[in-house]
Amino acid sequence: MRSTASLFTAIVIGVVTSIGNAASPPNVVVIVADDAGWGDFSCVGNTNLATPAIDGLARDGAVFERFFVQPVCAPTRAELLTGRYHPRSGVRGVSLGQERMAADERTLAEVFHDAGYATGCFGKWHNGTQWPYHPRARGFDTFCGFTEGHWNAYHDAEMEHDGRFVRGSGYIADDLTGRAIDFIRDHAQERRPFLCYLAFNTPHSPMDVPDEDWARFRDAPIDLRGPKGQEEDIAFTRAALAMVENLDRNVGRLLAAVAAAGVADDTMLVFFSDNGPNSPRWCGGLRGQKGSTDEGGVRSVCCIRWPRRIRPGTTVPEIAAAIDLMPTLAGLAGISVNATKPLDGLDFSAVLVDGPTAADVRRQASTRTIAASHGGKVSLRSQKHRLDAQGRLYDIDADPAHSRDLAADLPAEAARLREAADRWRRDVLEEVPRPTEERFPVGAPGAPLTELPARDGLPHGGVARGSPAPNASFFKNWTTVEDSITWTIDVLTAGRYEAMLWYTCPAADAGATVRLSCGPTSTEATITPAWDPPPRKILDRVPRRAEGIDKEFRPLSLGSIDLAAGPATLELRALKIPGQSVADVRRLVLVPIAAAGPPMERLEAR
Repeated sequence: MRSTASLFTAIVIGVVTSIGNAASPPNVVVIVADDAGWGDFSCVGNTNLATPAIDGLARDGAVFERFFVQPVCAPTRAELLTGRYHPRSGVRGVSLGQERMAADERTLAEVFHDAGYATGCFGKWHNGTQWPYHPRARGFDTFCGFTEGHWNAYHDAEMEHDGRFVRGSGYIADDLTGRAIDFIRDHAQERRPFLCYLAFNTPHSPMDVPDEDWARFRDAPIDLRGPKGQEEDIAFTRAALAMVENLDRNVGRLLAAVAAAGVADDTMLVFFSDNGPNSPRWCGGLRGQKGSTDEGGVRSVCCIRWPRRIRPGTTVPEIAAAIDLMPTLAGLAGISVNATKPLDGLDFSAVLVDGPTAADVRRQASTRTIAASHGGKVSLRSQKHRLDAQGRLYDIDADPAHSRDLAADLPAEAARLREAADRWRRDVLEEVPRPTEERFPVGAPGAPLTELPARDGLPHGGVARGSPAPNASFFKNWTTVEDSITWTIDVLTAGRYEAMLWYTCPAADAGATVRLSCGPTSTEATITPAWDPPPRKILDRVPRRAEGIDKEFRPLSLGSIDLAAGPATLELRALKIPGQSVADVRRLVLVPIAAAGPPMERLEAR
């Protein structure tokens, strides 16, 4: 453990060598929106809504005019955290284990934590649930939010807070912002530099938004339309814009809290979104939306405000991306990344503060290419052109809608970018071998518990997921002794574990006997008492599509089970079913028996 004195020395050394030679280490706040498109802000010309707080960040700081992310959320968030293209870290999708960021990647949080910063993550993590993938195993001192990528409950939502499952308070974006503000205020009072990662899950569906925000949009005209014109789903658009205005209000709350804490001048604040819009609404004429590798699917607003060092109105016209944020933020703070693997991102710090190497960085940035990848498709962006996944070439500034293929007119440029795309596929997309089977680690060193959510399990027989989206789903229709639920695991630490099952069960079905087994060992318990709460509050403005309803699940101890080290399969079966069904199941949690404190007391959700 590094002493307080050594931590302070490390901070001072970092500050003295920083590009700005600032008087004290700058704080860092990174805010990420979920499914907000480039066109969802009034600062880019959208008159359908007003986003004064985010507009203010753009006005008072620096704007990356051509900033790119990935088509879906987990890959973008991994790139922010590592400075490396997401396939390099093993992130290939958004669920079922494909969202996990390899344990040997060095993260943004570790970089700042090692420099003496307090680090906190609030909201949607989406890069792994079990240790060593959990945010508290990746450099964050504290975490409050959810590790899955898709959350069904937006009011008084269940979240994890440093190993406890707790009930939130109010609308989830408001709640998460409040927790981030508490973290900022506490560390500002301690005069300790902090890194705060506020990872929103809005305006991601379900399109659930508070009444006060919806009231402004319920009957509001939508003058700027998306590519479908009059066929646009206006109710969805209104809900999304209402959620963005709610998000903007929360950004304003956070800015006010930073100012009230007296650290506004010394705080870098970054804002961007993790992919394109989640519906075909107005996006400045750009083709594509979430899930697409076209410009509209991967272009994001991005602004950085640091009053002490970044001049208001600074613009960065060179192409940049999420992979650039870790080296750039570290560069601005004067902290060495100490990368264990080569970074793909560029350090734009000199450009942002007009440092002596700014011209060199601009030159390098203007001649690079940035890749977008999803579902095996690869698109490449140069400073002027986009080569789409079909090999067509477009001049984006002149033709944002991708309406005219220039490949025949510019054969040399098309060939250059096609060769670069092929090279990226070989060197990045195919670099990391894919596992033949997803296994989820149990008992990683330092882990206080291992959560195995329904998302990571497999239903058998008549058992089904409660929603098409595995994230935040639960298992239902468990009605026969032939049915089962399994989790493929890799036990990293052999020993005895307390098994906790989160369930719901109506009174008429209470009393089923279930067995959890792993090879030759097992434990049995009775599903009791009955627990059948109503669905959580919802304020959906359009019908849910991929999401099911959410309800409060109750923890039940199944007893203890001995697990041997190595690959294994946990199986949950019913031995006796007195009613029509056994239970609905949200998660299984394994707690090492040696852990201090009674598991039920430590994990009780209410």
